Amino acid sequence: MNGFLGSYQHQIDDKGRLSLPAPFRREGGDEPMVLVHAFPDALTLYPQHTWAEVEARLREMLRLNPQARAYVLKVTANAVEVVPDKQGRIMVPARLQESVGIAGPTLIVGAIDRIELWNPERFQAATAEPVAEAERFTHQIFG
Repeated sequence: MNGFLGSYQHQIDDKGRLSLPAPFRREGGDEPMVLVHAFPDALTLYPQHTWAEVEARLREMLRLNPQARAYVLKVTANAVEVVPDKQGRIMVPARLQESVGIAGPTLIVGAIDRIELWNPERFQAATAEPVAEAERFTHQIFG
């Protein structure tokens, strides 16, 4: 597989551990990942190589736009490096769980080059809305 696809519902345990789905563990291996709250409704889990690209864009943003410093600090201050344990679990800090309303049931969504962690109800609400450009997007991507 060459990306993270599909969605799985797993449980965050009392210690804040979340088991990654087997297909995602195979794709990401046991390499460190970066967990960040970049989008309002979900946490994003970046594999090392994808995070390196994000980091480069953040550095470039700071170089070209020094006023972006507060934004970059806000994003990076809450980012954490996580390493899957032998059972494929990662630690999700309580402050990040609270920031997107996940505790217990968590929807783990493959987003091609990253993984998103969602409150299942918020994901349902976010994806239930009709997409105005859906037909154009479908033809643009799938022909």
